[in-house]
Amino acid sequence: MKVNSKQTGLLFYFLPFITFQILPSGYFHIYFKHKPSTMKRRKFIQNSAMLALTVGVFGKIKWDGEKYVGTDPTTTDILGPFYRPGAPFKTNLVQPGTKGETLYFSGTVIGKDGKSPVNGALVEIWHCNEDGVYDNTSDNYVYRAAAKTSAKGKYEFKTIMPVPYAAGQTTIRPAHIHLRISANGVQDLVTQIYFKGDKYIDGDSSSSDPKSLNRILETSKNAKNEKVVKFDVYLREEYVLETSAFKKIVGLYEMSDKSMCEFYRDGDQLFAKINGQIMEAMDYKGDNSFEGGLAYVKAKFELLSGGGAKVKVTIKEDKPIELTGKKLLKY
Repeated sequence: MKVNSKQTGLLFYFLPFITFQILPSGYFHIYFKHKPSTMKRRKFIQNSAMLALTVGVFGKIKWDGEKYVGTDPTTTDILGPFYRPGAPFKTNLVQPGTKGETLYFSGTVIGKDGKSPVNGALVEIWHCNEDGVYDNTSDNYVYRAAAKTSAKGKYEFKTIMPVPYAAGQTTIRPAHIHLRISANGVQDLVTQIYFKGDKYIDGDSSSSDPKSLNRILETSKNAKNEKVVKFDVYLREEYVLETSAFKKIVGLYEMSDKSMCEFYRDGDQLFAKINGQIMEAMDYKGDNSFEGGLAYVKAKFELLSGGGAKVKVTIKEDKPIELTGKKLLKY
């Protein structure tokens, strides 16, 4: 079934082309057009080198008397349309009978000082199966899991290698794993990891962004010849809109294209649900403004006299899209 702009409203702008495929298993696959990268490979390499220099100059790297410690906070990435809250706590995601390649995925979550491990951080991960399909509906939360970090900030999952999949008619997303990490006293993080050698990285607007460079990871093999990948996460200072203002902003908005957008708070972040589908998680940037991963989506709110509120949403495309909305109920 193809869904056109009249049926999806604002969802059309987040996902300019969307197709739902109902599978016999009860899962459904959403194909969407991901904004194609306009960055040439040479330009990407040049920007990546500049980014590495920036990390060295402006990062949280300090001399402790013996060695340099710390790094820049881990960069954000888009949430995507496949996030499901409430994933079960488990560390083994491998499904019986899978043909996927086993992957051990582990790392350490580091606090805002750039060196101290975070105990009890919630790490949520999700990715597609060996056929490029996400489990968006079942009670089993296939290839979705959550875990708390140890006293040393460690986390580990046993799963399978995700695979590239079609994102619309012209783009293929490289293999990737989504993460959402949250803990007290630090900013919640939504991000993704990619894998070196994936031929689709340069053609994807998220993985080819220079800010994603340090999240394109090398895999190795353990003694059993199974793939291993390590991803250390550096969280940053918490920056959150005060609760009283948050309460005035959240709610259901009618947008200028007649679609409905619900903004709601989850942890430190403002989530956007478009026509019932969770689409983006945004961090507070000051002045009643929020920004999603890689600054792809921005939302700026204005509190009106008499208890109303309105929003301006900007979506980063080759030609930026701007929409406005008004909250249906007063605060």
